Amino acid sequence: MAHEHNHEEDRYITLVDEKGDEQLFEILFTFDSDEFEKSYVFFYPVGENENEEDEIDILTYAYIPTEDGGFGELMEIETDEEWDMVEEVFNTFNEEQED
Repeated sequence: MAHEHNHEEDRYITLVDEKGDEQLFEILFTFDSDEFEKSYVFFYPVGENENEEDEIDILTYAYIPTEDGGFGELMEIETDEEWDMVEEVFNTFNEEQED
């Protein structure tokens, strides 16, 4: 999946889908996993968090950071072990946000 990353706006990432349409996403947070030797990014479509009651689609991808701190290529998370770890990190993040 192609994407552009603007370093001045580190909170946003643009993804281009298979039809060539660009969509802007806001980055929720990123973290690194020593266990899987990758970094992970959580993000959601910009404009979808206006209504607090709505469930937002949060997307999660793995990536290998570039030397300048960019995202490199976003990769699908493929193993159950990886998903379990990512969900655990996300749940911890969510709990911290609610405090």
